[in-house]
Amino acid sequence: DIGMVFQSYAIWPHMTVFENAAFPLRVGQKKYSNDEVKRKVMEALRTVELGGLEGRMATQLSGGQQQRVALARALINRPQVLLLDEPLGALDLKLRRQMQIELKRIQTEVGLTFVHVTHDQEEAMTMADTIAVMNGGHIEQLGSPGELYEEPETTFVANFLGQSNLVRAAVSAHDGDGLVLDVEGHKLAMPSSRLSSAAAGSDDLLIGIRPEKIHLHEGDGPGATDKAHNVLPGGTVTDASFTGVSIQYLVRMPWGQELMVFVQNLGTGGVLPPGSKVSLSWDPVHTFALDGRSDATAGAEHDDDAAPVPVG
Repeated sequence: DIGMVFQSYAIWPHMTVFENAAFPLRVGQKKYSNDEVKRKVMEALRTVELGGLEGRMATQLSGGQQQRVALARALINRPQVLLLDEPLGALDLKLRRQMQIELKRIQTEVGLTFVHVTHDQEEAMTMADTIAVMNGGHIEQLGSPGELYEEPETTFVANFLGQSNLVRAAVSAHDGDGLVLDVEGHKLAMPSSRLSSAAAGSDDLLIGIRPEKIHLHEGDGPGATDKAHNVLPGGTVTDASFTGVSIQYLVRMPWGQELMVFVQNLGTGGVLPPGSKVSLSWDPVHTFALDGRSDATAGAEHDDDAAPVPVG
């Protein structure tokens, strides 16, 4: 009751699309009539939108079509669980995005559990109901994409899913349901509810802010920002990259750390050149806090021992 889709597709080049999809029915213990085989195969091919191509040889198909044949073959016996081992890794970027949408549609339509292994963070975030972020064979955190992105429990998860600015901070006071933090002499605030379980009760923290949550202001003083926001003044732009959707800045702070800021491209201003003086601000509720004893670089460099595993 387990189906498998391989990264290399593993479909047979000497067989037609029909025979590739029908193979599990031909070799299984249960015997099917020719009419039953045809009905099941055509149903599977329609599900993956390959109707009309059943007579083609596998060598006549594009990479995306071969991947669909492999999916139809894996689904034909309606397994309890479908395992997908980086099934989109061999596709180009545009086709990979299309197939992500298709896989979500098929999973919803057939109602099976998909366990999809991938090193592509965006793929995991796009496709999953639940993600298990694995590190060295152990699950670092399990939850929905939103939970893992907004409320990471470890520096590994914070760095592995998306990008995070992690800054050393000390708790200087407790203020009702919030904390007052000291970061290089600057007072910042955050809700106590944004503390990870490992950071609870500790005065030494690593606070995290996602790059897209930070506002960038020209000038190096806090007067340019909303007083209700956390403010870090005195930054200097060291790099600016225009990506179309956003402008990605690296900003060196007075203590030497570089922070990343993503500014959405609204077409209302130009790109600040390197050397520009800026201040940074963000809403305190967008701050999360991790154990200060953690390695701030954990998960920043992806390797084969670390992969988000979406469970559909």
